[in-house]
Amino acid sequence: MPEARTPAQIEADITRRREQLAATLDEIAVRVHPKTIADDAKAKAAAAVDRTAGRAYVAVNRALTSARAQFVTEEGAPRMERIVPVALVTVAAAGLWVATARRR
Repeated sequence: MPEARTPAQIEADITRRREQLAATLDEIAVRVHPKTIADDAKAKAAAAVDRTAGRAYVAVNRALTSARAQFVTEEGAPRMERIVPVALVTVAAAGLWVATARRR
């Protein structure tokens, strides 16, 4: 059989639970406050933008590194066997564009 509690024990238990309830209600009030909700939404949006920008940076950096590797050796020397054909095609395309522009 459980021991009978004294009125002082019951009062102390009620006081403790009342304080816990007050703390819980204060926390809920902070969480549902419009400023808190807006701040949380801003933080989530900023984090999403940061993640997207970070991924974009990595993708662009990877693409540039890959393109650079096509025209420059690991030591930094130019790969003339690749640069010359690209330059010739570029000059030919520019010449064709100028020639067609003059005809019009």
